[in-house]
Amino acid sequence: GGEIVGCLGPNGAGKTTTMRRIAGYLEPDEGVAKIFNIDVAQERRRAQERVGYLPEGSPLYGEMTPWSYLRFIAETRGMSREAARHAVRRAAQDARLGDSINRPIETLSKGYRRRVGLAATLLHDPMLLILDEPTDGLDPNQRHAVRDLIRKLGEERGLIISTHSLEEVQAVCTRAIVIDQGHIVADKTPAELIADHGDLERAFATLTRGEERA
Repeated sequence: GGEIVGCLGPNGAGKTTTMRRIAGYLEPDEGVAKIFNIDVAQERRRAQERVGYLPEGSPLYGEMTPWSYLRFIAETRGMSREAARHAVRRAAQDARLGDSINRPIETLSKGYRRRVGLAATLLHDPMLLILDEPTDGLDPNQRHAVRDLIRKLGEERGLIISTHSLEEVQAVCTRAIVIDQGHIVADKTPAELIADHGDLERAFATLTRGEERA
């Protein structure tokens, strides 16, 4: 089975920067990021083959359909036409795009656009997904649907999601890492954090005020 790790922290704590470094989009100033024991800085391409990264608010081409957009992404990844067609079909199914696959992206709801972004990260069948604020800006129904999808995707692969929603951590994450000022201040299951502090709100407030930095 997989694991869904929630990366939590106040704004400016370093969540997005951390995500970008793990995904190989930023060089680390210090320290080492490894994916399946591959050093991202040393062997970026090999590491990136194993990772799907969805940045916050990732751009999509509105006039394209999800089908044509995903084919385009697959082919820029160097897949043959046949492999691209197969990969798009599988990713669209995993992201539950349904009938929206043939409609212009600009006509789709925010929730379905987010699914198109997720499908793009799934094209090369990565073992690890890194999702930056995957439900941000969605209405409650869309958020619920995307969280269901994240849980499903986490059954077979590793996921790291950054979020500022404690409710999301409790709903989907099997592990929570709390970051404050670039440091990991906790790495526990949501249940353990609740047991330690009474609830996640209190855990978050205490840990990120630096009171437990002993």
